[in-house]
Amino acid sequence: MAGHSIPHFQNDGGYPTIQIGVKEFMCTGASAPFDHPHIFIDMGDDVEKVCSYCSTLYRYNPALAADQTDPPGCTYHVKAA
Repeated sequence: MAGHSIPHFQNDGGYPTIQIGVKEFMCTGASAPFDHPHIFIDMGDDVEKVCSYCSTLYRYNPALAADQTDPPGCTYHVKAA
């Protein structure tokens, strides 16, 4: 399976806010089997957006790379079969 061209983020830690380095991304909720439908979120001109499924607040932080999060470890990676 090919990698994601759009970063995906998950919230296994139940954090109220996750800082990310992109404004267009996918939220997966938690890791399977506790995930929700993987939805595309576009912040547009805003610096924050709330996921409509899991209520995680994503906050844009331009100091972070596309695959970094604060708190660390919230980048979703596809598990090999």
